[in-house]
Amino acid sequence: MAASLDVTALGSIEVLGEEISLDELVLSFGVLLATVLLALVARRGLLKYAKRESTAHSSTWYTVSRVLGYTIVAIGVLAAVSALGVPLSRFAWLAGALGVGLGFGLQTIFSNFISGLILLFDRTIEVGDFVELESGVTGEVRDIRIRATRIVTNDNIDIIVPNSEFVTSQVVNWTHRDVSRRLRVPFGVAYGTDKNIVKRAALEAASELPFTLTLDGPHRPQVWLTEFGDSSLNYELVVWVNGDATVRPAAVTAAYNWALHSALQRHDIEIPFPQQDVHVRSIFGLTGQDARDALGLQNAGITDEPEANASESDNDAVDDVKGAGRDMPGAAEDLAE
Repeated sequence: MAASLDVTALGSIEVLGEEISLDELVLSFGVLLATVLLALVARRGLLKYAKRESTAHSSTWYTVSRVLGYTIVAIGVLAAVSALGVPLSRFAWLAGALGVGLGFGLQTIFSNFISGLILLFDRTIEVGDFVELESGVTGEVRDIRIRATRIVTNDNIDIIVPNSEFVTSQVVNWTHRDVSRRLRVPFGVAYGTDKNIVKRAALEAASELPFTLTLDGPHRPQVWLTEFGDSSLNYELVVWVNGDATVRPAAVTAAYNWALHSALQRHDIEIPFPQQDVHVRSIFGLTGQDARDALGLQNAGITDEPEANASESDNDAVDDVKGAGRDMPGAAEDLAE
Protein backbone atom coordinates (compact mmCIF):
# COMPACT_ATOMS: atom_id res chain seq x y z
CA MET A 1 0.00 0.00 0.00
CA ALA A 2 1.44 3.32 -1.09
CA ALA A 3 2.13 5.95 1.53
CA SER A 4 -0.45 8.69 1.75
CA LEU A 5 2.19 11.44 2.13
CA ASP A 6 5.22 11.57 -0.19
CA VAL A 7 7.75 14.22 -1.10
CA THR A 8 7.60 14.40 -4.91
CA ALA A 9 9.78 17.34 -5.65
CA LEU A 10 11.49 20.27 -4.02
CA GLY A 11 8.75 22.65 -2.95
CA SER A 12 5.81 20.21 -3.14
CA ILE A 13 4.38 17.16 -1.38
CA GLU A 14 1.83 14.52 -2.25
CA VAL A 15 -1.20 14.02 0.04
CA LEU A 16 -3.76 11.32 -0.77
CA GLY A 17 -2.60 11.22 -4.35
CA GLU A 18 -2.81 14.99 -4.80
CA GLU A 19 0.31 17.09 -5.31
CA ILE A 20 0.36 20.16 -3.04
CA SER A 21 2.86 22.94 -3.35
CA LEU A 22 4.44 24.68 -0.39
CA ASP A 23 2.69 27.87 -1.47
CA GLU A 24 -0.65 26.13 -1.04
CA LEU A 25 0.42 24.85 2.37
CA VAL A 26 1.40 28.35 3.48
CA LEU A 27 -1.88 29.73 2.12
CA SER A 28 -3.88 27.03 3.93
CA PHE A 29 -2.08 27.68 7.21
CA GLY A 30 -2.61 31.42 6.79
CA VAL A 31 -6.34 30.95 6.20
CA LEU A 32 -6.63 28.75 9.28
CA LEU A 33 -4.67 31.18 11.46
CA ALA A 34 -6.70 34.15 10.17
CA THR A 35 -10.01 32.49 10.98
CA VAL A 36 -8.88 31.60 14.50
CA LEU A 37 -7.83 35.21 15.10
CA LEU A 38 -11.10 36.43 13.59
CA ALA A 39 -13.06 34.15 15.93
CA LEU A 40 -11.19 35.56 18.97
CA VAL A 41 -11.70 39.17 17.86
CA ALA A 42 -15.40 38.58 17.16
CA ARG A 43 -15.94 37.00 20.59
CA ARG A 44 -14.17 39.78 22.44
CA GLY A 45 -16.00 42.44 20.43
CA LEU A 46 -19.41 40.98 21.26
CA LEU A 47 -18.59 40.66 24.95
CA LYS A 48 -17.31 44.24 25.13
CA TYR A 49 -20.49 45.43 23.43
CA ALA A 50 -22.57 43.47 25.95
CA LYS A 51 -20.73 45.15 28.83
CA ARG A 52 -21.36 48.62 27.38
CA GLU A 53 -25.09 48.02 26.85
CA SER A 54 -26.81 48.08 30.23
CA THR A 55 -29.90 46.35 28.78
CA ALA A 56 -27.94 43.52 27.20
CA HIS A 57 -28.32 40.08 28.79
CA SER A 58 -24.72 39.01 29.43
CA SER A 59 -25.40 35.26 29.33
CA THR A 60 -27.16 35.57 25.94
CA TRP A 61 -24.27 37.47 24.43
CA TYR A 62 -21.85 34.96 25.91
CA THR A 63 -23.72 32.11 24.16
CA VAL A 64 -23.80 34.03 20.88
CA SER A 65 -20.07 34.77 21.08
CA ARG A 66 -19.20 31.13 21.75
CA VAL A 67 -21.34 29.79 18.90
CA LEU A 68 -20.01 32.46 16.54
CA GLY A 69 -16.44 31.53 17.44
CA TYR A 70 -17.06 27.81 16.81
CA THR A 71 -18.76 28.59 13.47
CA ILE A 72 -15.92 30.80 12.24
CA VAL A 73 -13.32 28.18 13.15
CA ALA A 74 -15.31 25.43 11.40
CA ILE A 75 -15.60 27.54 8.24
CA GLY A 76 -11.90 28.31 8.48
CA VAL A 77 -10.99 24.61 8.60
CA LEU A 78 -13.04 23.94 5.46
CA ALA A 79 -11.49 26.96 3.73
CA ALA A 80 -7.99 25.81 4.69
CA VAL A 81 -8.62 22.35 3.23
CA SER A 82 -9.99 23.90 0.04
CA ALA A 83 -6.91 26.12 -0.23
CA LEU A 84 -4.80 22.95 -0.43
CA GLY A 85 -6.58 21.99 -3.65
CA VAL A 86 -7.52 18.58 -2.26
CA PRO A 87 -11.18 17.55 -2.85
CA LEU A 88 -13.09 17.17 0.37
CA SER A 89 -14.25 13.73 -0.76
CA ARG A 90 -10.68 12.51 -0.32
CA PHE A 91 -11.03 13.10 3.42
CA ALA A 92 -14.01 10.81 3.79
CA TRP A 93 -11.80 8.18 5.37
CA LEU A 94 -10.92 10.67 8.10
CA ALA A 95 -14.58 10.78 9.11
CA GLY A 96 -14.55 7.00 9.50
CA ALA A 97 -11.36 7.09 11.55
CA LEU A 98 -12.82 9.85 13.70
CA GLY A 99 -15.93 7.74 14.29
CA VAL A 100 -13.82 4.81 15.45
CA GLY A 101 -11.83 7.11 17.71
CA LEU A 102 -14.99 8.54 19.26
CA GLY A 103 -16.26 5.02 19.87
CA PHE A 104 -13.14 4.03 21.79
CA GLY A 105 -11.00 6.73 23.32
CA LEU A 106 -12.62 10.07 22.49
CA GLN A 107 -16.19 9.46 23.62
CA THR A 108 -15.69 11.35 26.89
CA ILE A 109 -14.28 14.39 25.08
CA PHE A 110 -17.07 14.26 22.52
CA SER A 111 -19.67 13.92 25.29
CA ASN A 112 -18.29 16.97 27.08
CA PHE A 113 -18.30 18.96 23.82
CA ILE A 114 -21.95 18.13 23.08
CA SER A 115 -22.85 18.82 26.73
CA GLY A 116 -21.18 22.22 26.42
CA LEU A 117 -23.34 23.05 23.40
CA ILE A 118 -26.43 21.91 25.32
CA LEU A 119 -25.53 24.21 28.22
CA LEU A 120 -25.05 27.16 25.86
CA PHE A 121 -28.39 26.70 24.09
CA ASP A 122 -30.51 25.26 26.91
CA ARG A 123 -29.63 28.17 29.24
CA THR A 124 -30.64 26.38 32.43
CA ILE A 125 -27.10 27.20 33.58
CA GLU A 126 -25.56 30.48 32.47
CA VAL A 127 -22.42 32.47 33.15
CA GLY A 128 -22.94 34.35 36.42
CA ASP A 129 -25.27 31.77 37.99
CA PHE A 130 -24.57 30.50 41.51
CA VAL A 131 -24.81 26.71 41.45
CA GLU A 132 -24.45 23.79 43.83
CA LEU A 133 -23.22 20.49 42.40
CA GLU A 134 -24.25 17.03 43.52
CA SER A 135 -20.81 16.66 45.12
CA GLY A 136 -21.59 19.62 47.41
CA VAL A 137 -19.38 22.16 45.60
CA THR A 138 -20.93 25.64 45.37
CA GLY A 139 -19.75 28.59 43.35
CA GLU A 140 -20.34 31.03 40.50
CA VAL A 141 -20.19 29.89 36.88
CA ARG A 142 -17.48 32.01 35.25
CA ASP A 143 -16.84 30.27 31.91
CA ILE A 144 -18.36 27.52 29.73
CA ARG A 145 -15.72 26.12 27.39
CA ILE A 146 -15.56 23.25 24.91
CA ARG A 147 -14.63 20.55 27.43
CA ALA A 148 -15.36 21.93 30.88
CA THR A 149 -17.01 24.70 32.87
CA ARG A 150 -15.10 26.85 35.36
CA ILE A 151 -16.70 27.51 38.75
CA VAL A 152 -15.24 29.95 41.29
CA THR A 153 -16.16 29.30 44.93
CA ASN A 154 -16.68 31.95 47.58
CA ASP A 155 -13.15 31.16 48.77
CA ASN A 156 -11.86 32.23 45.30
CA ILE A 157 -10.96 28.65 44.30
CA ASP A 158 -11.29 27.70 40.64
CA ILE A 159 -12.96 24.33 40.08
CA ILE A 160 -12.97 22.81 36.58
CA VAL A 161 -16.07 20.65 36.08
CA PRO A 162 -16.62 18.49 32.94
CA ASN A 163 -19.64 19.73 31.01
CA SER A 164 -21.26 16.29 31.04
CA GLU A 165 -21.66 16.50 34.84
CA PHE A 166 -24.08 19.39 34.44
CA VAL A 167 -26.18 17.37 31.98
CA THR A 168 -26.20 13.96 33.66
CA SER A 169 -26.16 14.95 37.36
CA GLN A 170 -28.41 17.00 39.60
CA VAL A 171 -27.38 20.65 39.81
CA VAL A 172 -29.00 23.24 42.09
CA ASN A 173 -29.10 26.66 40.43
CA TRP A 174 -29.62 29.17 43.24
CA THR A 175 -30.07 32.17 40.90
CA HIS A 176 -31.78 30.66 37.85
CA ARG A 177 -35.25 32.18 38.25
CA ASP A 178 -35.05 34.64 41.14
CA VAL A 179 -32.19 35.81 43.33
CA SER A 180 -34.20 36.03 46.56
CA ARG A 181 -34.36 32.86 48.65
CA ARG A 182 -35.86 31.69 51.96
CA LEU A 183 -33.39 30.69 54.66
CA ARG A 184 -34.11 28.63 57.79
CA VAL A 185 -31.85 29.13 60.80
CA PRO A 186 -32.43 26.59 63.62
CA PHE A 187 -31.85 27.40 67.28
CA GLY A 188 -32.97 26.08 70.67
CA VAL A 189 -33.98 27.55 74.03
CA ALA A 190 -34.58 26.08 77.46
CA TYR A 191 -37.93 24.61 78.44
CA GLY A 192 -40.10 27.08 80.31
CA THR A 193 -39.08 30.07 78.19
CA ASP A 194 -41.96 32.28 77.07
CA LYS A 195 -42.60 31.64 73.36
CA ASN A 196 -43.56 35.26 72.71
CA ILE A 197 -40.26 36.50 74.14
CA VAL A 198 -38.38 34.02 71.96
CA LYS A 199 -40.26 35.25 68.90
CA ARG A 200 -39.57 38.89 69.79
CA ALA A 201 -35.84 38.23 70.18
CA ALA A 202 -35.59 36.30 66.89
CA LEU A 203 -37.43 39.01 64.94
CA GLU A 204 -35.11 41.61 66.45
CA ALA A 205 -32.15 39.59 65.20
CA ALA A 206 -33.65 39.42 61.69
CA SER A 207 -34.28 43.18 61.60
CA GLU A 208 -30.67 43.95 62.55
CA LEU A 209 -29.19 42.31 59.45
CA PRO A 210 -29.13 44.32 56.20
CA PHE A 211 -29.80 41.40 53.87
CA THR A 212 -33.19 40.48 55.35
CA LEU A 213 -35.40 41.06 52.31
CA THR A 214 -38.40 42.65 54.05
CA LEU A 215 -39.84 43.00 57.55
CA ASP A 216 -43.51 42.88 56.53
CA GLY A 217 -45.74 41.41 53.86
CA PRO A 218 -45.77 37.80 52.62
CA HIS A 219 -41.96 37.60 52.82
CA ARG A 220 -41.69 38.87 56.38
CA PRO A 221 -39.50 36.97 58.90
CA GLN A 222 -41.24 34.22 60.84
CA VAL A 223 -40.42 32.15 63.93
CA TRP A 224 -41.52 28.50 63.92
CA LEU A 225 -41.57 26.12 66.89
CA THR A 226 -40.45 22.97 65.10
CA GLU A 227 -39.64 20.36 67.76
CA PHE A 228 -39.80 19.43 71.42
CA GLY A 229 -36.24 18.25 71.87
CA ASP A 230 -34.66 16.24 74.68
CA SER A 231 -33.22 19.29 76.40
CA SER A 232 -34.61 22.26 74.45
CA LEU A 233 -37.51 23.76 72.56
CA ASN A 234 -36.27 23.91 68.97
CA TYR A 235 -37.21 26.89 66.80
CA GLU A 236 -36.41 28.07 63.28
CA LEU A 237 -35.97 31.67 62.21
CA VAL A 238 -37.38 31.74 58.67
CA VAL A 239 -36.27 34.74 56.60
CA TRP A 240 -36.19 35.78 52.96
CA VAL A 241 -32.78 37.11 51.97
CA ASN A 242 -31.65 39.30 49.07
CA GLY A 243 -29.34 38.47 46.17
CA ASP A 244 -26.07 39.19 47.98
CA ALA A 245 -27.01 36.74 50.72
CA THR A 246 -28.19 34.07 48.27
CA VAL A 247 -24.68 33.53 46.95
CA ARG A 248 -23.14 33.47 50.45
CA PRO A 249 -25.17 30.75 52.25
CA ALA A 250 -22.54 29.79 54.85
CA ALA A 251 -21.71 33.38 55.80
CA VAL A 252 -25.39 34.34 55.97
CA THR A 253 -26.22 31.47 58.32
CA ALA A 254 -23.28 32.46 60.52
CA ALA A 255 -24.46 36.08 60.56
CA TYR A 256 -27.97 35.13 61.67
CA ASN A 257 -26.58 32.79 64.34
CA TRP A 258 -24.47 35.65 65.68
CA ALA A 259 -27.42 38.04 65.74
CA LEU A 260 -29.67 35.41 67.33
CA HIS A 261 -27.18 34.74 70.12
CA SER A 262 -26.90 38.46 70.88
CA ALA A 263 -30.69 38.90 70.88
CA LEU A 264 -31.27 35.90 73.15
CA GLN A 265 -28.68 37.21 75.59
CA ARG A 266 -30.36 40.62 75.68
CA HIS A 267 -33.64 38.98 76.69
CA ASP A 268 -31.95 36.67 79.25
CA ILE A 269 -33.05 33.57 77.33
CA GLU A 270 -31.10 30.47 78.23
CA ILE A 271 -29.52 28.48 75.40
CA PRO A 272 -29.45 24.89 76.73
CA PHE A 273 -27.04 22.05 76.05
CA PRO A 274 -27.35 18.33 76.86
CA GLN A 275 -26.47 17.76 80.49
CA GLN A 276 -27.37 15.71 83.57
CA ASP A 277 -27.99 17.27 86.97
CA VAL A 278 -27.49 15.46 90.28
CA HIS A 279 -29.63 16.95 93.05
CA VAL A 280 -28.44 16.38 96.62
CA ARG A 281 -31.01 17.59 99.13
CA SER A 282 -28.75 17.38 102.16
CA ILE A 283 -25.37 16.15 103.36
CA PHE A 284 -25.28 14.91 106.94
CA GLY A 285 -28.46 16.90 107.48
CA LEU A 286 -26.80 20.10 106.21
CA THR A 287 -27.84 22.20 103.17
CA GLY A 288 -26.59 25.23 101.24
CA GLN A 289 -23.33 26.83 102.35
CA ASP A 290 -23.14 24.58 105.43
CA ALA A 291 -23.12 21.51 103.16
CA ARG A 292 -20.38 23.00 100.96
CA ASP A 293 -18.30 23.84 104.00
CA ALA A 294 -18.67 20.27 105.27
CA LEU A 295 -17.31 18.96 101.94
CA GLY A 296 -14.49 21.51 101.92
CA LEU A 297 -15.75 23.17 98.73
CA GLN A 298 -15.81 26.65 100.25
CA ASN A 299 -16.82 29.18 97.57
CA ALA A 300 -14.07 28.39 95.07
CA GLY A 301 -15.30 28.66 91.50
CA ILE A 302 -18.88 29.45 92.63
CA THR A 303 -20.33 32.77 91.67
CA ASP A 304 -23.81 34.02 91.13
CA GLU A 305 -22.87 36.79 88.71
CA PRO A 306 -21.78 36.10 85.09
CA GLU A 307 -18.56 37.69 83.96
CA ALA A 308 -18.93 40.77 81.82
CA ASN A 309 -17.78 40.57 78.24
CA ALA A 310 -14.25 41.87 77.85
CA SER A 311 -15.07 43.59 74.57
CA GLU A 312 -17.71 43.81 71.88
CA SER A 313 -16.96 42.16 68.54
CA ASP A 314 -18.44 42.91 65.16
CA ASN A 315 -20.37 40.31 63.21
CA ASP A 316 -17.73 39.33 60.64
CA ALA A 317 -20.17 37.22 58.62
CA VAL A 318 -22.18 40.34 57.76
CA ASP A 319 -19.09 41.95 56.26
CA ASP A 320 -18.42 38.80 54.23
CA VAL A 321 -21.90 38.89 52.68
CA LYS A 322 -21.76 42.62 51.98
CA GLY A 323 -18.48 42.09 50.13
CA ALA A 324 -19.89 39.38 47.83
CA GLY A 325 -18.63 39.88 44.30
CA ARG A 326 -16.37 42.80 45.24
CA ASP A 327 -13.57 41.09 47.15
CA MET A 328 -12.92 38.41 44.56
CA PRO A 329 -10.25 39.43 42.03
CA GLY A 330 -10.95 38.85 38.37
CA ALA A 331 -14.75 38.68 38.62
CA ALA A 332 -15.33 41.63 36.31
CA GLU A 333 -12.73 40.71 33.71
CA ASP A 334 -13.53 37.02 33.22
CA LEU A 335 -16.30 37.57 30.65
CA ALA A 336 -13.93 39.40 28.35
CA GLU A 337 -11.46 36.54 28.20
